[in-house]
Amino acid sequence: MTQKFGLSAALTTPFTPDGTVDVDALIPHARRCLSNGCNSVTLFGTTGEGCSVGSRERQDILAAFIAAGIAPSNIVVGVLVDSVEDAADQAAQALSAGVRNILLAPPSYFKNVSDDGLFAWFSAVFAKIGAGARDILVYNIPSVTMVALSVALVGRLRKAFPGIVTGVKDSGGTWTYTERLLNEHGDLVILIGDERDLARGVRLGGQGAISGVANFLTQDVRAMAVEGRDDKRIEDLVVELLKFPVTPAVKVLLSHTTGEAVWRDVRAPLVSLSAEDQSRIEGAFDRLFHQKAA
Repeated sequence: MTQKFGLSAALTTPFTPDGTVDVDALIPHARRCLSNGCNSVTLFGTTGEGCSVGSRERQDILAAFIAAGIAPSNIVVGVLVDSVEDAADQAAQALSAGVRNILLAPPSYFKNVSDDGLFAWFSAVFAKIGAGARDILVYNIPSVTMVALSVALVGRLRKAFPGIVTGVKDSGGTWTYTERLLNEHGDLVILIGDERDLARGVRLGGQGAISGVANFLTQDVRAMAVEGRDDKRIEDLVVELLKFPVTPAVKVLLSHTTGEAVWRDVRAPLVSLSAEDQSRIEGAFDRLFHQKAA
């Protein structure tokens, strides 16, 4: 292993009034995250409403990033779809452009699926990608997908697909699972998605995070993700964020800290926070970080 993963900002996606992705706002934001200490940025993840961004949009946005001079090696691409064909096509397109990693979630429409079924699905995706398959981070986020990736399944996947399955993003928020993952598969790239467990996970060998909070507190989250430094302010902020739909709340705080209104809009089926809830989460942020919007 030559270099740890570090911190990747799970970029939020700005939308224009007509609902299209505002690439002219997204690219400068990505540059800002990178210059403030992120090792990479993640497009189309959970915080980026990746399930709401279509395949053609993805291709255009990734091409725009690369044309703007953001190195593909500094980009992670989320793939959050159910069909083998769509997952493989989206992953292959991004990998062929040279991106650092694919963050690949399991299929989520079908519930109560077995480890055997999930293993078969991932296997089919990798087979369809073909020789270009590499650097896949499997994504455990059962609060969203309702599909948990067991530690045993991770072991099966890494054994069957060395060099393809290279890590796990664990956003399960269950410390006993995270600890077991680190103990049994600590030589993989283990990323902790719940900032409340981030610092202690890094101290146990975790390689960093793909973090939504890094959109607006990049340097603070970096200290947790790279140095394993505790930060109770961020832990408390996550508790506050979880009182609201998280993606719209993260977008409110990005708008609050930058003064850029474009971040407040979301794409259906999500809805923006009410004015009252926006004030509540902004107030919680200001109390914790003693600062107002720029």
